[in-house]
Amino acid sequence: MTTARSALLRLLTVSALLVPSTALAQGAQPLSGSAKGQFTAISGFVARSAEKIPENLYSFQATPEVRTIAQLFGHIADAYFGMCSAAAGSKPPQSGLEKSATTKAALVKALNDGVSYCQSVMSGMTDGKGAEIVDFYFGPTPRLGILFFVTTHTYEHYGNLVTYMRLNKIVPPSSEGAPPTR
Repeated sequence: MTTARSALLRLLTVSALLVPSTALAQGAQPLSGSAKGQFTAISGFVARSAEKIPENLYSFQATPEVRTIAQLFGHIADAYFGMCSAAAGSKPPQSGLEKSATTKAALVKALNDGVSYCQSVMSGMTDGKGAEIVDFYFGPTPRLGILFFVTTHTYEHYGNLVTYMRLNKIVPPSSEGAPPTR
C-alpha cells in the first residue's frame, strides 16, 4: 500500500471516529454528513480569502519556486472539480483553472463554482454510496475517502494562503472569528 493511500485510509478512519455533531444531526448518514460539514468549513475560509486579498497581491509568491496566490486559488478550484467529479464517477465540468484563470473575478467565480459543484456531489452522497470503491489518483479509493481528501488538500493549501496573507499583513478569515453561515 502506498504511503499516500494508507494516509488517506487513516484519515478516513479518524474522521469516522471523530464525527462532528453536525454530522450526527444528519441521522443515518454520519460519514457523508461529516464530509460535507468539514468541506463547507474550509471551503468557506478559502472563498473568503479570495475575496479579501486585493487583486494586486494575486501575483505574490513567497519564493520563485512556489505558486502565486492566483495559482493557488486556481489549483484549489481545479482540485474541487477534479476530486469531486472522481467521487461522483464523472468527468470534471471544468479544468485548467490554475493556468487559465488569472484575474481575481475569474478566480473567485471558479472557486465558488467549484464549491457549488462539490456540495452538489456531497448532497447526493450517502454512507453506503461513499463506501463504493472508484479509481483515484493513487489507486482504488472509497468515494468518501476522496471527499475527505478534497478537504485535506484544501486545508493544506489554505495553510499556504494563511502564510501569504500574514506576509502581506492581512488577517486570515479563520483568525477573524466564526464564519458567516451559508
